[in-house]
Amino acid sequence: SIFAVLIPTLLVLLTVATFLWNLLVLATILRVKAFHRVPHNLVASTAVSDALVAALVMPLSLVKELSAGGRWRLGRELCLVWVCFDVLCCTASIWNVTAIALDRYWSITRHLDYTLLTRRRISNTMIALTWVLSAAISLAPLFGWGETYSPEQERCQVSQEPSYAIVSTGGAFYLPLCVVLFVYWKIYKAAKLRVGGRRRNAVGPLPEAAQVKEASHEPQMVFTAHHAAITFQTDGETWKEQKEKKAALMVGILIGVFVLCWIPFFITELISPLCSCNIPPIWKSIFLWLGYSNSFFNPLIYTAFNKNYNNAFKSFFVKQR
Repeated sequence: SIFAVLIPTLLVLLTVATFLWNLLVLATILRVKAFHRVPHNLVASTAVSDALVAALVMPLSLVKELSAGGRWRLGRELCLVWVCFDVLCCTASIWNVTAIALDRYWSITRHLDYTLLTRRRISNTMIALTWVLSAAISLAPLFGWGETYSPEQERCQVSQEPSYAIVSTGGAFYLPLCVVLFVYWKIYKAAKLRVGGRRRNAVGPLPEAAQVKEASHEPQMVFTAHHAAITFQTDGETWKEQKEKKAALMVGILIGVFVLCWIPFFITELISPLCSCNIPPIWKSIFLWLGYSNSFFNPLIYTAFNKNYNNAFKSFFVKQR
């Protein structure tokens, strides 16, 4: 009985916190003119998808969890709407994370060619492709690719058609997973090469003393000039290197949390239709809500590594009072 009260309460708090936090990020981006540029448009697109997950997907999923046996008692039409928005918003959230990782990667490794104009054009293209691809995957069952609602069993779920399971999980998770893992490997490799280059460019010390002798008819005089060691290697990192290191750390944490949250759900989502395995409903629910929680962690991660967001949040509440 304790779990029957505690778990729904935690899920409600997670839903509310996810919606409010992403709404705060959106309000801050709209309010601060300095955020009306890349990469904040990618952050805004991610916040929109995550806010929609909290507003349209998680509440209906919670209603389903609280019903006896996880049955769907809200009718066929609402089932189709819920499944459609579930796939649309979660897929968009995943691809938006991928777009942020790609933007950080290009800004670090191609900072000379990746100008502001190029960056704006590429980021807008990635946002458009993200939502178009997500819409295509989510709307496919509405045109007959599998069935999402069973009135006899009162069951509402993503289409279990094997072909659709392969295409949807591949397009919604496994393809972006490969992209973000490749991106992080390239960022790590570039950072390692840069550190190695700094060490090779260090200049060694000169001899401690250099003696110069001047020959003349007078008694020989010896002049000794002492020189300090000379090096062009700075003691600390430059501002740009610190910025790149911070961006790489942010991308690493963002990718790590994304993988941990979603990989259990998508493994079961792919295996279940192909092998007709009966996965216990409790585990399906745990994996699903673990995936939903990624929409809560996303804004926490990319704002925690940006002091401008923290200052904007403070000024936002101070001025509101």
